[in-house]
Amino acid sequence: MRTITKFAGSLLLTFVAVAAASQSTDSTEDQAAERDPIQSRVEVLSTGERILIEEVVIEAPLADVWNAYTTESGYTAWAAPKARIDLRVGGTMLTQYGPNAEIGDPGTNTLHIVNYVPQRLLTLRAEIADNWPEVMKQDGERLTNVILFEAITPNRTRIESFGIGYGPSPEYENLLQFFVTANRSLYVELKRVLE
Repeated sequence: MRTITKFAGSLLLTFVAVAAASQSTDSTEDQAAERDPIQSRVEVLSTGERILIEEVVIEAPLADVWNAYTTESGYTAWAAPKARIDLRVGGTMLTQYGPNAEIGDPGTNTLHIVNYVPQRLLTLRAEIADNWPEVMKQDGERLTNVILFEAITPNRTRIESFGIGYGPSPEYENLLQFFVTANRSLYVELKRVLE
């Protein structure tokens, strides 16, 4: 369980692409965020694939939220105790959760930066590692995270995260429910740090 928990921490960004900051006036979405600023759901496509969709409203400026995802000091404040980030297309985000381990030691998680648009879009793909659940090792090349950042107001930001490529198996159903819970705890920490 400890291995899966560490994996989930890195997976939050692995399957997230941060996209499109546009002003939204949808009062239904805003009302839902007022009730619970962290929303999660799994959508099933006609192909049977699952998408894990998570939406979080942070009471902080867009630039602060972007920095929390894309800078080493920002990321280590809420998501991982150790991180090294090379923010560029083809760059990487390296994280380490071992108490006495350093970046590069066994157990280092690698997220590849597929593309990004500053303060709008970040697309990440995890490098397959030994600690991944077996079902995910089989689909590692398809698993991608897309995250959208949207400035609702100058001091309020919406994050939408799309975990794409999960298959239709019962193993994925169990993993997705685990990730909903694990990612929620990370988003709670992000809100605590930024708000």
